[in-house]
Amino acid sequence: MDILIPALVLGAIGFVLGLLINIVSKYFHVEEDHRIEKIEEMLPKYNCGACGYAGCHDMAIGLLNKKSIVSQCKPIKEEAKVALMAHLDQLFKAEKEESNN
Repeated sequence: MDILIPALVLGAIGFVLGLLINIVSKYFHVEEDHRIEKIEEMLPKYNCGACGYAGCHDMAIGLLNKKSIVSQCKPIKEEAKVALMAHLDQLFKAEKEESNN
């Protein structure tokens, strides 16, 4: 009986804290822009910092916000650079059309 009480108390505390974590995670949930992931996939993923950003994720955010250009990425291959620029042009064109409607 001496071991049952601490086990029940710890179980109850674990349940309450798990429930609290679940509620807080739903309340503070942040959706990330899926376009950033697509752009990041098209970058070389070296996270070298040669572009002036901390890594490819930050570079993708800069490209999406039009604060950087693809040629800032030094290790990107030419065919990937062309594909990325075409993808960004398509994104910006669709964004412009949406804002016009």
